[in-house]
Amino acid sequence: MVQGERLAVKASPNPSLRGRGATTLLLFERVVIGYAVLTLLLMLVLWGRLVNPGSMLLLRVGAVVMTVGLWQLYRWKPSKLTMLLRVAGQLALLSRWYPDTYEFNRLFLNLDHVFAGWEQAIFGCQPALLFSQNFSSPVLSELLSLGYVSYFPMIAAVAFYYFLKCYDRLSYCTFVILASFFLFYVIFIFLPVAGPQFYYEAVGFDQIAQSNFPDLGHYFYQHREMVSLPGAEGGLFHDLVQQAHDAGERPTAAFPSSHVGISVVLLWLAWETRSRALFIPLLILTVLMFFATFYIQAHYAIDAIAGIFVGTGMYFLFRWGFRLQREDYRI
Repeated sequence: MVQGERLAVKASPNPSLRGRGATTLLLFERVVIGYAVLTLLLMLVLWGRLVNPGSMLLLRVGAVVMTVGLWQLYRWKPSKLTMLLRVAGQLALLSRWYPDTYEFNRLFLNLDHVFAGWEQAIFGCQPALLFSQNFSSPVLSELLSLGYVSYFPMIAAVAFYYFLKCYDRLSYCTFVILASFFLFYVIFIFLPVAGPQFYYEAVGFDQIAQSNFPDLGHYFYQHREMVSLPGAEGGLFHDLVQQAHDAGERPTAAFPSSHVGISVVLLWLAWETRSRALFIPLLILTVLMFFATFYIQAHYAIDAIAGIFVGTGMYFLFRWGFRLQREDYRI
C-alpha cells in the first residue's frame, strides 16, 4: 500500500447520504436484495434436492422485508441513528447467510481431496496438520484464537469508525464489505471445499499423515462431524472459538478463506481513513487471523494465502464499482 493510494477522508457537515438514502435503496442494500433474488432463482432450480428450502426461503424473505423496512424507517425519520440501523441490520445478517451456502454446496461433489493434494504438492506436508502439533504453546494458542474471534468485531470497528469519523462514506464502506462477503458466498456455493477440520475427521489423521487424500463424493451431504479444536483447552479465546464452531460451523467455505479475505478488505478500508489507531490494531489482528485459520484447522494454508489476493482484488473491484455509481462521494 503506497502513500499515493491513500484517499483523504473528511466527514461532511451535510452528508449527501441523507437525501439519496431517503429516496431510494442504497447500493449496499441493492446488493443484499440482488444476492437474495439470484440465490432464490438457484433455489427454484434445485428445489427438489434442497434439504431445508423452507428456512432458506424464510431467510430471503426476511432479509428483503428488513431491508425495505429499515429504509422506510429512515424515510420517516432521517437521522444518523436510523442510517446506522440500516447498516447494522445488514452486517448482523451476515452470520445467517454463511451457513446458507452449505445448503447449496452439499449438493455438489466435495473437492477437499483436490485442495489437500495441492497443499501437499506445494508444501510437501499438511501445514494444518503439523502447525498445532509442533507449536502447542498455550500463549500462541490464545494469541491465534484471539485473532480468529476478532473477525466480526473487526468488521464492526471499521463500520463504526466510518460512522463516527467519515459519515459521508459510510455507504461506501458498507457496500465494499457486503459486496465482498456476497462474492465470497457465491464462490462457496459452487466450490464445495469443507476444510481440514471436516476432511481430516472424515478421512482419518493416519491417512492424511500418509498423504492419502480420498475423494469423498457426497459425504458431506449428511455428515458434519469435525475434529476437536486444536490448541490450549480452557483458554478464554480458545473456548470462544470452540463455542462459535459449535454454534454455526458447516462443512463449507474453505477456499479461499473469507476470514483472511475480508480482514484484508477491512485493512484497505482502514488505510483509506489514515487513522493509525484503526489500521495498526487491524494489521496485528489480521496477521494473527492468517495463521489462526490453519492452526485451528479451519482452512488449508493455500486457503489463507488465496484470501490475501482475493480480498485485495475484491476491495479494488468494489471500490471501482462504487466510484462508477457516484452514490455519495467522488474518488
